[in-house]
Amino acid sequence: MSSKVAFIGLGVMGFPMAGHLANAGHVVTVYNRTAEKAQKWKDTYPGETAATPAEAAADADFIFTCVGNDDDLRAVTIGDNGAFKTVKAGAVFIDNTTTSAIVARELEEIARSKGFAFLDAPVSGGQAGAENGKLTVMMGGDESAFEKALPVIESFAASVKLLGPSGYGQLTKMVNQICIAGLVQALSEGIHFAQHAGLDVEKVIGVISKGAAQSWQMENRYMTMMNNEFDFGFAVDWMRKDLGIAMEEAGKNGASLPITKIVDGFYEEIQQMGGKRWDTSSLIARLEK
Repeated sequence: MSSKVAFIGLGVMGFPMAGHLANAGHVVTVYNRTAEKAQKWKDTYPGETAATPAEAAADADFIFTCVGNDDDLRAVTIGDNGAFKTVKAGAVFIDNTTTSAIVARELEEIARSKGFAFLDAPVSGGQAGAENGKLTVMMGGDESAFEKALPVIESFAASVKLLGPSGYGQLTKMVNQICIAGLVQALSEGIHFAQHAGLDVEKVIGVISKGAAQSWQMENRYMTMMNNEFDFGFAVDWMRKDLGIAMEEAGKNGASLPITKIVDGFYEEIQQMGGKRWDTSSLIARLEK
């Protein structure tokens, strides 16, 4: 069934996600801080553009956001011309940004007071997952709102799960990023070691990827890592933002994240090497410098 949908934030993830919603038959209106990007989206997919988040959200059944960080999210929701000014009662607001759990809970409380639902729904799967409509969506919030939004979210997702109340989606995304950081560092060291040992890395990966060492990162990134190609996904700048959120949360809940802290420092070295926009697999580059 077709719904009226707003999508706010057309970055490397949001652009194709909004496109999948439009291609699924929903009536989509998009907003992006850079108007040229919104126009490019309209030239690519069926839908309309809006001049402000508030204009995009007006009369929408479902409103999606996919922006940069906590401050960006607050700006497009409760800031001047923010979407929360016009969201109608009974609508569902789905935030796909990776943020702190604090802002998710803050916005959920405001939304509830205004008569609409707010779901924190960070995604995993990278640019390729967004483009192919195969994202994993980790959600926190009200179960009835989740059930209402699920058929719409499935336009761009392969896996969608409600983890608990408001903030639980963001907390789960923190776990996701903690795990990825350790995996990519281990894979970088493994490839680096194999190269220095004179092994045929492709043959090595072909064997160990069928055993206990197997991971998505191994199967999808080892070849590009060997070739020093680092423009295939999530940028180092954004990973450091996410790891910072996770470490801040750990400071509050008492969790110990020693490896995460070390890998975050390694990513800082990558930034200093000029790799701010390289993807997260670029950890291998610091081993060869």
